Amino acid sequence: MTVRAIRGAIQLDATDRDAILEGTAELVTAVMNRNDLTTDDVISCLFTVTPDLTAEFPALAARKTGFHAVPLMCATEIPVPGAMPRVVRLMAHVDTDRPRSEIQHVYLRGAAALRLDIAQ
Repeated sequence: MTVRAIRGAIQLDATDRDAILEGTAELVTAVMNRNDLTTDDVISCLFTVTPDLTAEFPALAARKTGFHAVPLMCATEIPVPGAMPRVVRLMAHVDTDRPRSEIQHVYLRGAAALRLDIAQ
């Protein structure tokens, strides 16, 4: 097994608690499914949110999807003028046999514009 990092992001439609929980769950599920992972494969996961998302921690959504024993951390992105609003990002560190070229980074909804080079 090799440690790989997987990136992902989703732009939410709103800044409320439900939008954060639902969007984060959608993002986490997509990352796990597209990379054929189980929670046992995940070493840790860092979530960041844009400064306008303050209603809930994205890690709570990950816990609700089964990340009970995975170390999780949340942080706020730096407030760059003109940056895309309402974005939850993640970086997951995983144990996998996949080579780097087969890792699928996941950018959903409006966040696909952040990385057109790798968005699925």
